[in-house]
Amino acid sequence: MRVVGAAGGSGGDTELIRPHCRPRHPEARTMLPLLLLLLEAARGQDPQLYAPALSNLSLGGLTTASTFVLDQPRCVFPDSLSDAVIWLVVAVPQGVPSFNSTLKPGSQDRAYHLFPGSASAYMTLNTTLLNYPCPKADGEIAVLRVGTETGCQRDNTRPTCNGPLPGPGPYRVRFVAWDNSGPVAETKWSEPITLKTATPWNSIPRTDRRHSAAMIALTSILTILFATLLAGLVTMLVCWGSDACGVSGTFSKPEAVTVQRYNTHHVYDHPRDRL
Repeated sequence: MRVVGAAGGSGGDTELIRPHCRPRHPEARTMLPLLLLLLEAARGQDPQLYAPALSNLSLGGLTTASTFVLDQPRCVFPDSLSDAVIWLVVAVPQGVPSFNSTLKPGSQDRAYHLFPGSASAYMTLNTTLLNYPCPKADGEIAVLRVGTETGCQRDNTRPTCNGPLPGPGPYRVRFVAWDNSGPVAETKWSEPITLKTATPWNSIPRTDRRHSAAMIALTSILTILFATLLAGLVTMLVCWGSDACGVSGTFSKPEAVTVQRYNTHHVYDHPRDRL
């Protein structure tokens, strides 16, 4: 810092000159909120730039006849919404243009049990950012399965039930953050999601009836032959173990026969002729 005297002499005013100091720009204060917003975006991107989508993981059943699997909205909402509740909105495509985000979750126009009849959309899977930590850990499976709660499917007291989808769709979804004042952030709508369709039983091709009759006849003949062989085997075993068939089932050693010789006194006239 230098002290420079005024032109009026030593008794005049002095001017302080600070090196490397420039006058403050009048728009410097307006840049501070923008910098804070950029810091928030470094932690979580702008929700309005994010569109939910089916998970790209190699999982079985990404779409079924009544469910589908989404990626969790990780690093989508900023930390400033840590106290907000994140809801998933499921809607039919024709209800997207007229969707009113100010309708409260669980209200009559957002009830699962009235979808898609009198309610073009319903809200479910409510949670906070605590369950969507950022960043995602390596190897972590971060998905949401929509339509898995069968226990509340017919419970009208659970308007936010994550129940099975009523048909193949298509459906479109988005995430909305709510606090005590109402919706504070929302994502874009997803592309249409179509579920799988079960094949009607009457459309399954039937086998040739002549072929079926031949198979039935062959099966019957083989069954009769097997029953006959089984009966013969049982009969043989019974005869082998008893006298029912006239044959002794055991072989015993014949008893020894002892022949005794008798000499009578009147056969021999002389003692020398006796044995």
